[in-house]
Amino acid sequence: MKKTLALLFLVILFTLQYMNASGIQRFPKPEFESGYVQPDTLIPNPRAEVLAYLDIAVLLMALSVVSWLVIKKRSRKGVFWMSLFALAYFGFYREGCVCSIGSIQNVSLALFDKTYLISISALVFFVAPLVYTLFFGRTFCAGVCPFGAMQDLVSFSPQKIGLRLNTVLGIIPYLYLGFAVLYAATGTDFMICRYDPFVGIWRMNASFGMFVFAAVLLISGIFIARPYCRFLCPYGVLLNWASRISRRHMSITPAECIQCRLCENSCPYDAIDMPVTLRNPEDKRTMARKLILITLLIPLLVFVGGWTASLVSEPLASVNAKVRLAKQIINPLTPEGKPETFEIQAFKSAGKQQSQAFTEAAEVLHDFYIGSWILGGFIGLFFGVFVAKRMTSRHRTDYTPNKGNCFSCARCIDFCPVKMPELTENKEVVA
Repeated sequence: MKKTLALLFLVILFTLQYMNASGIQRFPKPEFESGYVQPDTLIPNPRAEVLAYLDIAVLLMALSVVSWLVIKKRSRKGVFWMSLFALAYFGFYREGCVCSIGSIQNVSLALFDKTYLISISALVFFVAPLVYTLFFGRTFCAGVCPFGAMQDLVSFSPQKIGLRLNTVLGIIPYLYLGFAVLYAATGTDFMICRYDPFVGIWRMNASFGMFVFAAVLLISGIFIARPYCRFLCPYGVLLNWASRISRRHMSITPAECIQCRLCENSCPYDAIDMPVTLRNPEDKRTMARKLILITLLIPLLVFVGGWTASLVSEPLASVNAKVRLAKQIINPLTPEGKPETFEIQAFKSAGKQQSQAFTEAAEVLHDFYIGSWILGGFIGLFFGVFVAKRMTSRHRTDYTPNKGNCFSCARCIDFCPVKMPELTENKEVVA
């Protein structure tokens, strides 16, 4: 019933958005052909700044409410309706901009380009969810992120896909994060925004390819819960790290676990860790050997990953506009009957020297070389930590949420038969 009402609300929003977009196309801006030149705006429009602070206020309010609903209220219903609000505001009303996922690129560019001034809203949207995650777990994913809410609405029959496939597909977000930071830091491209699957739908201007991409995610989301969040989202990697050391986190049961396994069956994300009993604890000598092996293996994988990525730094840099221009200057020949490229024409009209273009391209290539070492080392570190986790085991007595992978959606709370102690006491008093 809740999802039916939510889908009806979504259809209404979608229709209003379409009518708004159609209105813009029906009444285009007037074109002046009489030589009229529009004067420069002398006083900046204050409304844009007010809207930015409004977005920040709504974000902080939503994070606070969802964190309270998850940690204190333990209400799946409240989280669901808050996620619907987030979809309506951050998705359809604000059209997905600014978003915490895309802010990764703004922060990366600001760190490596002194001339780029990051906006306060982009900075807050990047930092605030991470801070809340450090204290309360991934409550941002639970009910504030419009990407997650969009996928939750179509998750009618989620199926488990198994630990192995989860592990393999879980590598993709780390790769995506690494490449997104590399291309943003070098000023090459904002990959996350370019390949955003849902913003084009919210703005009603998605290309056919991106529309198909979004449709595939939503259709697969019927059977595989939150495919983008679990197997693509680069911001989810950062939230995963922050949540692992969170001060407080959603707990499945408010009292002693009776190990009924209802929570494990209810979680569509395979984010419930099962009890682990160590029948034959390892001796100190075996543990010491494993520790030495891990200590040697991780730096080796970091070096091998960095060196391997550095070998392909030039192909990775070939998509940069400055590198592409330098290559076109070196090879100016064009096929017969075709004019020079726009980049060459713009370069010639600007009256710049070829040496300047080559110098700028060389700087970009150097940045990509260093960045490729860092990217490869990051990927190597991921594999090293993964191997280390496989070599070690941790004793657990109860079914507990995996603090890194758990989205704090509170689904498992509704399935847990153990009730809050104070609620049980109140019922006994009333009886």
